[in-house]
Amino acid sequence: MTDRVVENHRLRLTDRGPAVAGRRTDEVVIGIAPAFGEFFTKTITSLPHAEVLREMLAGIEEQGVTARVVRIRHNCDVAGIGIAAAQLSGSGIGIGILSRGTTVIHQKDLFRLSNLELFPQAPLMDADVYRKVGRNSAQYAKGQSPEPVPSRNDYMARVRYQAKAALLHIKETEFVELDAAPVELAVDFLRADGTR
Repeated sequence: MTDRVVENHRLRLTDRGPAVAGRRTDEVVIGIAPAFGEFFTKTITSLPHAEVLREMLAGIEEQGVTARVVRIRHNCDVAGIGIAAAQLSGSGIGIGILSRGTTVIHQKDLFRLSNLELFPQAPLMDADVYRKVGRNSAQYAKGQSPEPVPSRNDYMARVRYQAKAALLHIKETEFVELDAAPVELAVDFLRADGTR
């Protein structure tokens, strides 16, 4: 374990060293963007990253599957993060998530721009959707074919959030380290008083 700890509003992420390919066939790897939970602590609609991770992990756990959280530092593209997470997963299933909330469920043997499910409209993502993303990823890890998470669509969301999304992406790219290996993270959810 390293001594690097990132703590923010109700979330503590502790580096555990380089992430390695998993051997468990019953796991999903959640790949987070370079600044997720560190520089950024909320999605584009102010949903705390702590809640996003809590819901995803709960959805995975409900299906009897284990999860690991890994920071992907060499990329800030949701497809790149998703495929990197899937390649580290013993089941071959990974979730990629950007700091602003855009999410993908990926499979290691798919092309980078192919995926199992894509959630491109971050402004429409809420806690319930993140839990369903976790649930579906776990079902894929078990070899099942779940019904895709229902997509909501709001044609005005892109217009309302386009400038903010662009600024968030530009800032996220500042945290990319092209030669950096993924890092395994220990995740702790904190109470309001800062205790676990």
